[in-house]
Amino acid sequence: MIQLEVFGKSTTIATVADSLEELEGVSRVRRVDATRPGHALVAGIVRPDAVEPLLEDLQRLGVPDDGVTLSRVEIVGQTVAGTAETSLVWADVLSAAWHHARPIGRYLTLMFVAGVIACYGVTESSAILIVGAMAVSPDLLPITAIGVGVVGRSLRLVGEAALTLALGLAATTFAAAIFAFAQDQLDLLPSGFSLSGAAAALGGLTTVNDETLAVALVAGVAGMLALETRASAAVGVAVSVTTIPAAAYLGVAGGLGEVGKAVGALGVLGANVAMMVLGASLTLVVQRGLNRRLGARRRRRATA
Repeated sequence: MIQLEVFGKSTTIATVADSLEELEGVSRVRRVDATRPGHALVAGIVRPDAVEPLLEDLQRLGVPDDGVTLSRVEIVGQTVAGTAETSLVWADVLSAAWHHARPIGRYLTLMFVAGVIACYGVTESSAILIVGAMAVSPDLLPITAIGVGVVGRSLRLVGEAALTLALGLAATTFAAAIFAFAQDQLDLLPSGFSLSGAAAALGGLTTVNDETLAVALVAGVAGMLALETRASAAVGVAVSVTTIPAAAYLGVAGGLGEVGKAVGALGVLGANVAMMVLGASLTLVVQRGLNRRLGARRRRRATA
């Protein structure tokens, strides 16, 4: 369930409280005077599928965005007969997307670290190291944020998230290039190493095929569901399988001065990102459609 708090001038809050009492899906409405003179606070519990109409109602009443706070409340046990609430809360998803669209230092650092680990995964043809790099990489976050921006028709969100993703992948590629160059200069590369051999051993790094596109598409679906359920850490490896290996291979090729051999990896990376964004966007479109149908059905039942 969702905990709602609305703060504002007492006259506005009185109207808000009356409106909430009439809105389907809102319960336990209570109003208290604030310590600030002439202001009050109204709070209540909101069913997830009622959040969007609630926010529209508050906007119509003139409540500013910074006066509304929504918090997810975990319910212990099942106090009401029926199945657990699983409706999509668009405001929650949108808030998370804006947060993940920013290229903060921790994100860039983790992407750099992933590049270092993946570099050794490529030069050693080690699937274990590649998986380790994918576990470290947080690139799932800006990818899903792009999908949210596409569905929400927010060019600004799409642009910021795409920039964050590009910076992160650039950090991964740069890290792989630096460490590949260092290995080459210090004669630390494995005997007989070749880029073509690494691509063949690890598979899918330089060639786009139906497997590549299918995996990226369903990874986008999993990524969006993970964003909604706060399970991104568990699903991040599945998403990064479509980005980190190709980015690292591109970096290793650059570090060894064989950029021409990495054109295929760049194509794989671009195709994978596009398919993941498509999968994430389609997931949101389907969920929002089902959510609206469910909400309309409940409202019809309430008025019947």
